[in-house]
Amino acid sequence: MDNTASADVALDPAIAQRLKKTPDGLVAAIAQQHDTGEVLMLGWMDEEALRRTLTSGRATYYSRSRREYWRKGDTSGHIQEVRSVALDCDGDALLVQVEQTGAACHTGTRTCFDGRQLPLSDPDHSDRPAPVDVPATPAAKETTTDA
Repeated sequence: MDNTASADVALDPAIAQRLKKTPDGLVAAIAQQHDTGEVLMLGWMDEEALRRTLTSGRATYYSRSRREYWRKGDTSGHIQEVRSVALDCDGDALLVQVEQTGAACHTGTRTCFDGRQLPLSDPDHSDRPAPVDVPATPAAKETTTDA
């Protein structure tokens, strides 16, 4: 199901070397509605899926269960037109900003998170400390433990 540019062109090596992939060669790809910030879904991309996404303007993912590429919307009509793609600071996640047509979730909901909130043990958060703003500077990296 290759409806994109020729597969004989590899992902730009400068991009490929920045990816921190799982042992299966995958990177998490978070799809977000570009104009509202709404988080739509989480998919997985390998280098080829990312290359197809960057060159076609349509979001392409790698299905771990089917072990094949799928371009969002080819069968459902619920396409994702890519507006931008960003790599996070650690290189282990992609943010794919899209214009979503129709449902993003295979269950038919707008997002894969609609109606799936988990209960908090303290819904009013009264016993939790206030969040601390950490400046986005090189010094801030020293204070993080999620590297």
